[in-house]
Amino acid sequence: MTDRLGPPLAAPLVERLAIIGVGLIGSSIVRAARRKRAARFIAVADVSREARERAAALKLGDAVVASAAEAAADADLVILCAPVGADEALAREIGPALKKGAIVSDVGSVKGAVIAAATPYLPAGAHFVPAHPVAGTELSGPDAGFATLFVNRWCVLTPPEGTDPEAVERVRALWEALGANVETMDAARHDLVLAITSHVPHLIAYNIVGTAYDLEETTRGEVIKFSAGGFRDFTRIAASDPTMWRDVFLNNREAVLEALGRFTEDLSALQRMIRRGDGDGLFELFSRTRAIRRGIVEQGQETAAPDFGRGRAEDGNGSGGK
Repeated sequence: MTDRLGPPLAAPLVERLAIIGVGLIGSSIVRAARRKRAARFIAVADVSREARERAAALKLGDAVVASAAEAAADADLVILCAPVGADEALAREIGPALKKGAIVSDVGSVKGAVIAAATPYLPAGAHFVPAHPVAGTELSGPDAGFATLFVNRWCVLTPPEGTDPEAVERVRALWEALGANVETMDAARHDLVLAITSHVPHLIAYNIVGTAYDLEETTRGEVIKFSAGGFRDFTRIAASDPTMWRDVFLNNREAVLEALGRFTEDLSALQRMIRRGDGDGLFELFSRTRAIRRGIVEQGQETAAPDFGRGRAEDGNGSGGK
């Protein structure tokens, strides 16, 4: 199969890259950066001893350490790949270790809260370029990552006002080398957009699977036995890392509640259509929503082919973007 990442770069984009957190996203960055030769030296840090041992066994980093500060020392680019609730503590830890001119980024799906939490602990000589690769699977840990995770997926950069343009371009260049399409966006706008495209769908998935769990005893196993494709996709989403998603909802609560309020209003309108037997209204709604699916496929963010198992022959791992 053709390598969708393309050939290695002629020269590294980063001399020393530090990845803090070696879960799905962090380990995928390392794998992709190694394949593209985007960094000359990669230091990996994780608080979990088990994760560090797996990272070392998988040869994910040139150095694998427990301390985020140790990994960040002398790094040109540090990427925080932990749940967003940990970013404040990580920024506090790595701040004193950062060299002048170092760039700090992250991969969280919440941006406003991360900027507010991390910025006070980063030294004046460092540059903060928050990022969000809109890609993922329901799996986690060092073994879950794969080099092509970001290929043809969006990565949104949300640099605060006044950020050094050269630092932004260096982060952009790295993500483009990893196969992503990169766009810059205001943090508040990002958080509102992701609330409806990612956060609320996850909340709905967690809720409907929770409801099914409550019904499981009543139906004597028939909910799981007769799961249709729609419910199976919900369970895939609801199997995502609970720590990560707890932090997402707590740190993007305003945008999530705004989107959830709109969703609740629309759900009530749908309920009224069903109660009143409004077939025309239902048909019009379903026709409009069907067009959204076509648009996603046309933009290359999904395939029209059926793939309930989300198989990926190239990497031997299930996938599905978040």
